[in-house]
Amino acid sequence: MKKKLLAALLAGMMALSLTACGETPTEPAEDEAGGTAETYTVGICQLMEHAALDAATQGFQDALKEALGEENVTFDYQNAQGESATCATIINGFVSNNVDLILANATPALQAAVAGTSEIPILGTSVTEYGVALEIEGFEGTVGGNISGTSDLAPLEDQAKMLQEWFPDAKNVGLLYCSAEPNSKYQVDVVKAALEEMGYTCTLYAFADSNDLSAVCTTAADASDVIYVPTDNTVANNTGIVDNICRPAKVPVIAGEEGICSGCGVATLSISYYDLGKTTGEMAAKILKGEADIATMPIEYTTVTKKYNADICEALGLTAPEGYEAIEAAAE
Repeated sequence: MKKKLLAALLAGMMALSLTACGETPTEPAEDEAGGTAETYTVGICQLMEHAALDAATQGFQDALKEALGEENVTFDYQNAQGESATCATIINGFVSNNVDLILANATPALQAAVAGTSEIPILGTSVTEYGVALEIEGFEGTVGGNISGTSDLAPLEDQAKMLQEWFPDAKNVGLLYCSAEPNSKYQVDVVKAALEEMGYTCTLYAFADSNDLSAVCTTAADASDVIYVPTDNTVANNTGIVDNICRPAKVPVIAGEEGICSGCGVATLSISYYDLGKTTGEMAAKILKGEADIATMPIEYTTVTKKYNADICEALGLTAPEGYEAIEAAAE
């Protein structure tokens, strides 16, 4: 009798437990009309970790979650650790998994994505010049096919004017960039031409990768009154090397973007990479919801702000011209 009573009690407890579990089932997300919402998987290939690229990825994710609902989008984020070959491997995985859209963060990631699929929508971000990156002759702002995105290009002629505004009496300008990044070469070529028209003597200092950055930067600092660095991913990931050479040598650096400037520069025409990523996320939401055709979406840009690095300016005895904002110190 006791055994039967114990069995009955256990059966009752199991029934209650199952009933409790069934009271709060996981329901599919609903759309605004009350139906089941569409869900999406988005692959993110980021070239490397540094502040600018990280901010672009975060802005992209935040915008998509806001537009689609956090529960309706899954991100497969992968970092290539600066290796172009790894970008290709990551993209091949996204294609095999048939993701709904790919975010390619930085030029090598975009190039790998374009080589990897002509079917899955691809949005680039933190890409300076799409015509250069994708070798498009006469590029007019729309890539077409399954590709669009956002550009981090600050007006290059304005960057040359900024250097002149800060250093009107300088004579020799060194342009430091990574030869493995085609958009870096494009930027320094344009800035060099603009500076030479202003009367500066300009010399290109190309390094192949981070291994020879120190030696090339030292050579540039020895021969230059001021150095210009474009939006270059390798420099962005190694600003300490540049700062440790240029600051003691009293050679100022004009930077193509805020992350580089905060690490080793005196001034920049800054964009918000978070806002750039957010714009890209808004584009992605329209594509995924069928509200826009990626083939007709032009590359989008963002506004720029004049900023300066107060710490390095103080160390070099420089005073920012009117109209420049101090870069906020990163939180510890």
